[in-house]
Amino acid sequence: MSASVLAAETSPVMDSKSCEPPKYPKAALMNEETGTVTMGFLISTDGKVVESKVDKSSGSKSLDKAALGALSQCKFKPGTKDGKPDQLWAKVDFVWKLE
Repeated sequence: MSASVLAAETSPVMDSKSCEPPKYPKAALMNEETGTVTMGFLISTDGKVVESKVDKSSGSKSLDKAALGALSQCKFKPGTKDGKPDQLWAKVDFVWKLE
């Protein structure tokens, strides 16, 4: 086994204080839509979102879009591979629930 196969990896971590939380879309609020959206964010070595995608829909396109748009503005602590900052994917769940 080569050492590169066992590369120590740490995932990027979102700094939730670095961005505004997603706002409930008006139509989704009126329709009382709720759900959990699972998103993937490709994080650069400087902590910025390079790419984003919905991995698992909440069941509502407007909720998915609102969460993805808002959380793409967040800063992340970059992930590392073998102790060095590396461009890696972060998985983030966002739960939409009515207050």
